[in-house]
Amino acid sequence: MILDLLFPNRCIHCNRIIGGNLLVCNLCFEQIHFTHFNYFENNHLKERCKLLFPIVNAFALMQFEKENLSRKIVHDLKYKSREKIGKILADWTFERLDFKNEKPDVFVSVPLHPKKLKERGYNQLHLFTETLSKFYEIPFSHDLIKRNHYSKAQALKDKQHRLDTENIFSISKSISGKHVLLIDDVFTTGNTLSTIAWEILKAGDNTVSILVMAIDV
Repeated sequence: MILDLLFPNRCIHCNRIIGGNLLVCNLCFEQIHFTHFNYFENNHLKERCKLLFPIVNAFALMQFEKENLSRKIVHDLKYKSREKIGKILADWTFERLDFKNEKPDVFVSVPLHPKKLKERGYNQLHLFTETLSKFYEIPFSHDLIKRNHYSKAQALKDKQHRLDTENIFSISKSISGKHVLLIDDVFTTGNTLSTIAWEILKAGDNTVSILVMAIDV
């Protein structure tokens, strides 16, 4: 209680004092551009994925626009040691995404290279994925996919390096006959997700859907 008085939780956008389990105040929450995508119908994310690999369904929580609040939220999650943001994003996702009677079989998060994981101290997708796993009662796997090479953050790469994804990922254990929901933070070019999706599709009689925190529009 004393710490709460001395160091109250503040909105990451306007710095107003807010409840301890919140991320933004009510006024700033209205500034977040949620996509309102329908997971089961064609949407901008699904159309872009279809150009790269066979996909069943797709959902993006937010729009990732230059200078907007969703960009700051994801940036703070990844680079400012605010891992708990992942749980809040999972809460927002659960409020907007209903799998109905067509649940995926397993949630699979995009992995970090062990060196990057050690540098950052956490994978920004793990708490998000684990929280959704509890909400939907769907198992998750953080180790199905292995990242074979250490690389710069996607945002720091030039376009050519982003396209060079050969042999970056591999399957670490057998999987067949599963509908995999592949989870990432931001969809930009789609090359990372495409590379992983093809590894999953080649591994057996699997299908792939996509869930991202934000889509770069």
